[in-house]
Amino acid sequence: MLAIERMFIANLMTVLQNVSRLTSAITYFHTLRYLRPIQIYGRIWFKLYRPQPDLRPAPRLRDRAGAWRDPARRMPSMYAPIGFHFLNESHEIRTASDWNRPDWEKLWLYNLHYFDDLNAEDAGRRRDWHPALIQRWINENPPLSGVGWEPYPLSLRIVNWIKWVLAGNRLEPAWIQSLAIQTRQLSRRLEYHLLGNHLLANAKALVFAGLFFSGVEADSWLRKGLKLLRAQLPEQILADGGHFERSPMYHTIILEDLLDLVNLTETYGHGAADWRTVVQPMLRWLNAMSHPDGGIAFFNDAAFGIAPTLAELVDYARRLGVSLPPIPVAEGEGRTAPSPLTLLADSGYARLQTGPAVLLADVGMIGPDYLPGHAHADTLSFELSLLGQRVVVNSGTSCYGAGSERQRQRGTAAHNTVVVDGRDSSEVWGGFRVARRARPLGLRWGEEAAGVWIECGHDGYRRLPGRPLHIRRWQLEADGLIIHDRIIGDFRHAIARYHLHPAVRVELNPDGHGGTLQLPEGAVITFHLVAGPARLIPSTWHPRFGTSEANGCLEIPFNSPEAHLSIRW
Repeated sequence: MLAIERMFIANLMTVLQNVSRLTSAITYFHTLRYLRPIQIYGRIWFKLYRPQPDLRPAPRLRDRAGAWRDPARRMPSMYAPIGFHFLNESHEIRTASDWNRPDWEKLWLYNLHYFDDLNAEDAGRRRDWHPALIQRWINENPPLSGVGWEPYPLSLRIVNWIKWVLAGNRLEPAWIQSLAIQTRQLSRRLEYHLLGNHLLANAKALVFAGLFFSGVEADSWLRKGLKLLRAQLPEQILADGGHFERSPMYHTIILEDLLDLVNLTETYGHGAADWRTVVQPMLRWLNAMSHPDGGIAFFNDAAFGIAPTLAELVDYARRLGVSLPPIPVAEGEGRTAPSPLTLLADSGYARLQTGPAVLLADVGMIGPDYLPGHAHADTLSFELSLLGQRVVVNSGTSCYGAGSERQRQRGTAAHNTVVVDGRDSSEVWGGFRVARRARPLGLRWGEEAAGVWIECGHDGYRRLPGRPLHIRRWQLEADGLIIHDRIIGDFRHAIARYHLHPAVRVELNPDGHGGTLQLPEGAVITFHLVAGPARLIPSTWHPRFGTSEANGCLEIPFNSPEAHLSIRW
């Protein structure tokens, strides 16, 4: 009998291993089939091609034709000559090896090599630290050695050093030589295998170096950077002004990049491109995707503190004389009230605004098919602000990498939408990968006497045995919000989740079919549901990298194919 049991267990393990291999093969297939050829052979080329550093003398500097204007400012990241604070984590760089510590997060090291502090708020107060930091980086990071010579940190550092000089600081001859060596290396290591925001950062750095220096070599950098921008911007910036990776955080970073390019080309009197016409719809998009508190919504990879705020970028655009698009404000401030519905059709987002409420909804693709690295499984999720306070919030982003917490934060359960049979609506995996992904369908919207509504479905769960479809309708009225979910097709179980801002206090009625939400200023909101009963579970909100704040999540199981939540204020 024991031998038979052992045989059964061995056979069962073999079957499970084969199922696991098959599942992995299917996942890889549905991940790789969307890639462009350049991403595949570009990765091979990037691995094999290792150019040696070009140590020739630097080109001479180009004369300026105008004044450099103050750029947008980030928060300071140096708290001491050798002390740095990034991603809610502080370290001191005491030895040369600390620039590449294997036990520190790679994203933290990337930030270390960016040199953002050179152009951060109150940078003048740390002016004595910055020259020593530049010299130390050159001494302790020889060409092609370590994280700092990877293309993305190269790109950001080249720009930051040049912006620091344009702000009135002086580079020593050895530093100028290093800047030229860095640019030569970047020009031969462009990130075609990654594309997206990485390739735009590469292009921006080439344009900066191409105008900062002069001569034949500098002109070749400039031409290469401009060619990349001409090819990439029409694809990456959608017709509604949004960046095609659908992350409000990365959209903001790229908007700052374009404002910097406007600033640079005017400083050098180079009419390279009319980037102002790209900036205007991008500002309009960012305004639509920001809450009344001025901060971005958390769809896909998004967090505070990585990019400048909307207000900072609007001020920067004004300093550059960019004609700003109409940005609606409340009627009481002497302007027309904002439209009840702003549909960003190309990006797949919608803003509903009535009375004291602002609702931002995801009704689109998770990102471009060939580049979903910053996507979350958040289709049909939403965020809600009331009386200027965030109430319903997606869980945000606190980490990158391939760990379990990164996987959880990208998953459907971390967002304000419906999980069917315990699966993600899009198959996010491996930190930055997606296999089968949800696609929106049946988008409709309209206005009625009671308010404004929008409805959309997605096919992300069609891969499950019952081939279910999730359809959601939001109806925003002057005094309330109604959310109606339907699941068409067979399913075992489904749960709608509503993650609440940490400042919101929740009380459930004894029967679990309703309750109250109390805002920090004392306003009390009631809710009632046809489903459930609901339960309140502990969760976490991640408004910044490296942070985790305790919050509550209303978890509402379906007891039929439909669920109905009504919120009144």
